[in-house]
Amino acid sequence: LFDLLRIDHFRGLVACWEVPAGEKTSVNGAWRPVPSEEFFTTLLGGIDARSLIAEDLGTITPDVTAVRRRFHLPGMKVLLFAFGDDLGANPYLPHNHEEHCVVYTGTHDNNTVRGWFEHEAGEETLARLFRYLGRETGRDRVHWDLVRLAMSSVANTVLLPMQDLLGLGVEGRMNLPAKPAGNWTWRLDPQGITPGLEAALLEVTETFGRLR
Repeated sequence: LFDLLRIDHFRGLVACWEVPAGEKTSVNGAWRPVPSEEFFTTLLGGIDARSLIAEDLGTITPDVTAVRRRFHLPGMKVLLFAFGDDLGANPYLPHNHEEHCVVYTGTHDNNTVRGWFEHEAGEETLARLFRYLGRETGRDRVHWDLVRLAMSSVANTVLLPMQDLLGLGVEGRMNLPAKPAGNWTWRLDPQGITPGLEAALLEVTETFGRLR
């Protein structure tokens, strides 16, 4: 059914957060190493590493990166995380990507690009976005600007949520972490895939040499 499988919370296969049995929350715990070398050696004895993606978002320590590279697993780059106060050095910015990674505009846990632009990104974040783009952009165009940034990356693979290709706002958000209800309800209306959208996606795919 699937060409690629994403290993969620990849860092948990290198070290896990151990919490004493009597604790009522997970606050009081400690990181404990796990047998990652043995696990991945066994796993990749029957699975091609090219079919896996390591979700290495959040606080990633050097040992996690070392295991990912040791087994040649591509990591993830999310553009919505790219415009912090470390502009230039931010690892999610396209000019800092490596070929062996997968770039997303956003994931199922993020707002849509337009929703982020309208409701989450503050003035300083937007100023950094405009600086990186070399111009200002707006709510009706920003999703396509980030699609082009993703396509222009050296990353071998680009994954684009349909909501961002369609330019949807918060109404298209897939999931809000920690929200107990109302998630995963968005569905694609086939009529949204118009000839204009098809032509625009084909053009940007051709422009950045991703037809193969």
